[in-house]
Parts: sequence; C-alpha cells; structure tokens
Amino acid sequence: MIGSRPWAIMKSQFESNLIVKKLEGKGQENNWQVAAPLIFKSFFLKRTIEIPAGFVTDFASVPRLPFAYWLTGNIAQEAATIHDFLYQNHSTSKAKADMVFLEAMKATKVVAWRRWLMYTMVSLFGWTSYGSGPDRFRVLNSQ
Repeated sequence: MIGSRPWAIMKSQFESNLIVKKLEGKGQENNWQVAAPLIFKSFFLKRTIEIPAGFVTDFASVPRLPFAYWLTGNIAQEAATIHDFLYQNHSTSKAKADMVFLEAMKATKVVAWRRWLMYTMVSLFGWTSYGSGPDRFRVLNSQ
C-alpha cells in the first residue's frame, strides 16, 4: 500500500544546497542569483520544487530596523528562496506558499519561535509582494 502513496513516507527536505552569487550594479544591492538548482521536497505540497540556476532572490525582506533585523535578518535563506520563487511564479496560492516557507524553515532547523514569527509576518504582510510577484519575476529574471 505504501508503494501506491509515495508521499505517505516522504519527509520535507532540501535535496541540494543553496549556492548563490551576489549581483552587482544599480538596483541589485539586495539581490542574489541562484548558481545551481535548489531542490526542495515539500510534504505539504506533495511535490518537489526545483528552483533553476539563474533565479534571482532577495532572501527574506526584513525591515532594516535594528530589533526586527536582529530577530529575523540573515536567517533561513534556503526557505526564503523557495518562498520568493513561489511568490514570483504563482504556482500555488499565497497561503500555500507561506506554509511551504514555514515547512522549509523547519527542514533547515530554524528555531520554532523564529520560524513562527517569520511565517506570521509573511502571512499578514506579504500580500503586496505576492501580488507583484510575476512582475518582479519578469524584471529580475530577464537580465
């Protein structure tokens, strides 16, 4: 029976490491380009997400306020890259993309209070980014 339900035994996990290069130039100050495919198996979506080399991400968009950045900045780059990809290509709903962000943070062992804080923030305030995602994808990934 398990053979007919491969997702029943699947564990959420990254199957490759995040390899990026910093982009240079005007307007690229916070952007990074994926240098090799990033692969994540999502139990929640019951599928594998593959981010191609060349995809541009800004990781987690955390306000540069000292306390906010201290709590959540420079954390969960792999999960943030997956989240950016899902927001930009709209291959799933915003709510599902946010859940995959939470799932990916757990897979990379981000501590529970921090991942829930980050998840809550994108759930509450990520609507503008999700809405503009396809336009951002066209601009960022056509260079």
